[in-house]
Amino acid sequence: MDRLTPARRSANMRAIRSQDTRPELVVRQVLRKIGFVGYRLHRKDLPGKPDIAFVGRKKAIFVHGCFWHGHDCKEGTRRPRSRLAYWLPKIAGNKARDAKHANELIARGWDVLIIWDCEVQGAGLCQRLEEFLAGSATLGH
Repeated sequence: MDRLTPARRSANMRAIRSQDTRPELVVRQVLRKIGFVGYRLHRKDLPGKPDIAFVGRKKAIFVHGCFWHGHDCKEGTRRPRSRLAYWLPKIAGNKARDAKHANELIARGWDVLIIWDCEVQGAGLCQRLEEFLAGSATLGH
């Protein structure tokens, strides 16, 4: 197995975006397609800085990467091959922080939807977004 040098690994990690990721851009494209505009991005005044926030509707959408946020899909359950002592607690911490932020938003009267990277290309994304934005129930996953 080829080992990455610390400099190369650092460069790889710096290249991973936290905003305007491909899955996030796809979700925003679908929202525009189905006529839901007027959202705000990465609101710093809200717990967890939701990727997409419909402030008037009190609806928050998070688009999570399966690996980084510990989804129970194939990619999310994949174990890192190195530095397990760092990555396993890091991912567990991300999951705990995500739950805390969602609960804080719900306590403030917001509805929260989590869309996973693996769900972005699925046929049900459009319907899921429409149901979430038209209804009043929290549809976390």
